[in-house]
Order: sequence, then C-alpha cells, then structure tokens
Amino acid sequence: MNIVLTGSIGNIGKPLTQTLIQHGHTVTVISSHAERQPAIEALGAQAAIGSMKDASFLVKTFQGADIVYLMETLDAAGGDTSEKEIDFIGIISQIGRNYKQAIEQSGVKKVIHLSSIGAHMDKGNGFLVFHHHVENILKQLPAEVSIKTLRPVGFYTNMFSFISTIKNKGAIISNYGGDQKEPWVSPLDIAAVIAEEVELPFEGRTMRYIASEEISPDEIAGVLGKAIGKPDLQWKVISDEQLLNSWLSVGFNPQIARGFIEMQASQGSGKLYEDYYRNRPVLGKVKLTEFAENFAAIYQQED
Repeated sequence: MNIVLTGSIGNIGKPLTQTLIQHGHTVTVISSHAERQPAIEALGAQAAIGSMKDASFLVKTFQGADIVYLMETLDAAGGDTSEKEIDFIGIISQIGRNYKQAIEQSGVKKVIHLSSIGAHMDKGNGFLVFHHHVENILKQLPAEVSIKTLRPVGFYTNMFSFISTIKNKGAIISNYGGDQKEPWVSPLDIAAVIAEEVELPFEGRTMRYIASEEISPDEIAGVLGKAIGKPDLQWKVISDEQLLNSWLSVGFNPQIARGFIEMQASQGSGKLYEDYYRNRPVLGKVKLTEFAENFAAIYQQED
C-alpha cells in the first residue's frame, strides 16, 4: 500500500517507517526540514518536504495514498515554546482543518490519527485540548472516510525534561506526585501499534489507547534514580502557582506553561485518565527500566 506519514522520522516516525517498509509498503514521509531528506531516503522512504500549515501541499502529497497517518505536536506549530506570542493551540487546530481539507480533496478513505490521552475532554486537560479540537474536526469528514483514532498516554521521552531539575535541584519537581499509578508509553510501542493498525481492517470510526506501563511518580523516581546513580532521588511536589511562576520566570510561553500546569493537575487528580480506564488497553512491551538506560545515557552526556 501507499502510505503517507506526517511527523517526520522522530521517536515514532523512524521505527514506524522502518517497519512499514519491511512489510513491503511504499512510504512517503512528510518533513518541514529539507535537511532530513537524505535520512528519510536512507530508510527506503520518499521524502515530501513542506509544511502542515500549507493545505495545498498536503492535498498534493495525500493524492494516491491508501492510508494517511496524521499527528499533531507542539513542534508542528513552529517556533519555540519560549516565544511568548505564539498561539500554539490555534495553529495546531488550523493544521487539523488543513488535514480535513487535504483528505477531502485528495480522496483518501483510510486515516490513522495519533491523538492523545485527554482528547475526550474539552477542558481541564491543559494544552492537550488541541487534540480534542483536531479529533472533532476530523469527525466532520464524510462517513466513507474510516478513521482509527489512537490515544497514547504520556511518553517516556517526556521524562528527559526532569534532567534539568535533577541536576539543579536534586529532585524531580512537579505539581503532582505520590504513589498513585498512572500510564506511560514508549514511542516504540506507539510505532508498533500504528504498524499493527495499518494491517487491520478499516471500518467506520474506532478509538484505541496505547500504554506501556502503569507506574507511580514515586516509583518513577526510584527507577530513574537507580539508573543515574542517585538511589535516593525524590519526586517532590510544589504548588501550581510555584511551578507556574518558575516556568514563566525562565521564559516559557504563557499558554504552554499554564497548559502544562493544568494537564499535570489533571494527572494528579486522575481526571485525565478516566476514559483511559474505561477503555484500558493491553500494555506494550517496553517498560520503564529499559527506557531508564537511555535516560541515564542522556543524563550523563549533559554533565
């Protein structure tokens, strides 16, 4: 099959591209960075260089595709999270509208959409609300367009953001914590589920959560601490206001800073996970102890 992938060849896109090509598919990878074209082609895929903000580019790239894989991230909005005037949520919602237009005009009938935990909520999920917006935009597509919506939970790779506070403060610091388990996921398990869904029948509109392990903040501190040689590492909790002021003081975009605070408060209350537990998936293969080895390597490199 001819498959078009958004998201370039990052933590999900690279293993996904490799798997799809191994399975005999023709793969086109969209990237906004021309310098990534050689790496894309080295995997055996075709590169389509352009912006997801450009609906006409997407229409052209989607033409002839049997399946398109869609994802939206903060990076897709362009700019840095320190740029204070960027409306990340608005830009990504527009990308969702561009996806809808491109699917309609290209005639694509099979879509895999990588959304997110929290996308069932229209408020209380922080910046994840843009996934809610894009899901609803795609629901407006004609009924003959089959959509598989995938909702991964928090990525292990998000834990790399802990490195700075571990080094500077000697602890993981957040506005929630404790011994309540929550789901996390490896990008490798996400790629495996997407590849699996490519091969399964497309019928109407479906939804599936993706997770690798359910583990508490205190347990995470223990696993990561052991990996980096700090067995007494603690996950410390501060107030929403303290954390927000800390992030704003170092130049975070206010929309993103407030969005992270609200999302993490929802993690702590369990509200973010209510729909996940109603639709609990089979857990993936990659556990935190495996990721911790990679975390430790990056931690040591940043010394």
